[in-house]
Amino acid sequence: MNVKNNKRRRDTVRKIETVFMDFFRTQEISQIKVTAICQKAGINRGTFYANFVDVYDLADKLHKRLRDEVNSMFESNVKTQFTNADFLNAFQHIFEHIKENQELYYFYFKLGHDDYEDLKLLDIYEFKHIFPQQHLDYHISFFKGGFNNIIKKWLDNGCKETPIEMQDILLFEYQNRLL
Repeated sequence: MNVKNNKRRRDTVRKIETVFMDFFRTQEISQIKVTAICQKAGINRGTFYANFVDVYDLADKLHKRLRDEVNSMFESNVKTQFTNADFLNAFQHIFEHIKENQELYYFYFKLGHDDYEDLKLLDIYEFKHIFPQQHLDYHISFFKGGFNNIIKKWLDNGCKETPIEMQDILLFEYQNRLL
């Protein structure tokens, strides 16, 4: 019986996603063909099309899955009052998630999804506590840009540093504002 979320189907979807991401490392999305994905994943085209409309739908669903995973991880951490220690601890969790899901984040950034508008991970803390109210949107944009580039550099280096080391790097850059 083909139940929507049964283990076999989830495993097949993960296999398709993994093969897609392997191709995506060396090719543009427009060059990736469903036939090639199916051959490498050892599935037939019908199985692919039972789960995805095309490679763009696959990419979109991967993006949404990453977004949902990150958002659900931080929904449980949302508090009304944050201390600076809470703020920093949240970033350690972000770096742990990135390290555990390097391929997904590589994919996320390669598709240009690096503004975090659909991610709650930077909404867990009221930035007014670390940035002056005047021109707050500029300070937040600067922070997000720096954060993006730190993550991209870390991914490019194979996430060699630990999540705690990455948190310390972030702390060093913002130490005068977070203390």
